[in-house]
Amino acid sequence: MAQAQKAGVPAYALTFEPHPRSVFAPDTPVFRLTPPAQKARIIEAMGLDAIVSVPFTRAFAGIEAEAFVTDILQARLGICHAVTGYDFHFGRARRGTPEFLSEAGAADGFGVTIVAAETDESDTAVSSSRIRAALAEGDIVLANALLGYRWSVEAKVRHGEKRGRDLGYPTANLALPAETQLAHGIYAVRTCVDGRWIDGVASFGRRPTFDNGAPLLEVFLFDFSGDLYGKQLRVMLAAYLRPELRFDSADALIAQMDRDSAEARAALASLNPLGPLDRTLNGLPGEGAGG
Repeated sequence: MAQAQKAGVPAYALTFEPHPRSVFAPDTPVFRLTPPAQKARIIEAMGLDAIVSVPFTRAFAGIEAEAFVTDILQARLGICHAVTGYDFHFGRARRGTPEFLSEAGAADGFGVTIVAAETDESDTAVSSSRIRAALAEGDIVLANALLGYRWSVEAKVRHGEKRGRDLGYPTANLALPAETQLAHGIYAVRTCVDGRWIDGVASFGRRPTFDNGAPLLEVFLFDFSGDLYGKQLRVMLAAYLRPELRFDSADALIAQMDRDSAEARAALASLNPLGPLDRTLNGLPGEGAGG
C-alpha cells in the first residue's frame, strides 16, 4: 500500500484460480483456508484497490518465468512495484523466484520488495500448514492468532432432519467441503445473516447420538427467529468448547446443549478484535487485541 500511495497508482492483489494443486492433483481436493469470496473480503479490508485473478491452467503453468514478467506483470498490469513473499515461485519448473523477480525489476525499471517469513511470539514461522493443523486439533485460538483474524466458513443453509427444532434448538445446517480439516466438536460462533452478526453456538461433526452421518455444521443462533433456508451464511469460529459426544437420551443431550449455550454466550461476551482486520471482517466492536 505504501509503495502504491508513494507512486500515486492503484494497489492490486494478483491471485490465481483455481488453486494450482487442484490443477495438478484434481483427485486430491485442497482445504482452502481462504476461498475466493473470503479472500476478496480480506483484500478489500486491507485497503487494496482490486484483485487481478489469473486463470491457472497447465498451459499457464508452463510459460517461462520471463514471459510471466513481461506478459502479465508489465504488459497486462503495467507494474511499477511488486511486493512478493519470500517463497513465491512462478513460471515453468518454478524457475521464477523472488531473486529472479528482483533482477528483472532492476533490468526493466520496476521495484521489488520481498516480504520475509512471518513468525509468532516463539519465533516459529507462520504457515498455512500450521494453521490447518491447529484447526484440525481444535486449537481455534492458535489458528486465529496465526491468521490475525478469526477464521470463518461459508455455505448455504440446507434442509435437515429438524431434530434440533424438536429439542428446542433449531439449527441452520451447513454442509462444508469434504476436505475441510476442522476438529469435530462444539464451537462458540458469530454468524453473518444478511449483513447482521448474531452470536450463537455450533456443532460440527457426525451427530453420534443420532445417525453418525456425514460431517455437518449445525448452527444455533441466540435470540433469533426467522427462515434461513437457502441463505448463504458466514460463520466465524470464536472458541472451541468441547469435543463431540454421544448421549444416551434426549434429555441428557438437551442439558448439555444448555451448558454449551451458556458457555458460548460467556465466551462471546468477552470477545475483542485481534486487530483492525479482525474487527472489519467479523463485525467486532472496540479497539485493540484480545479475547
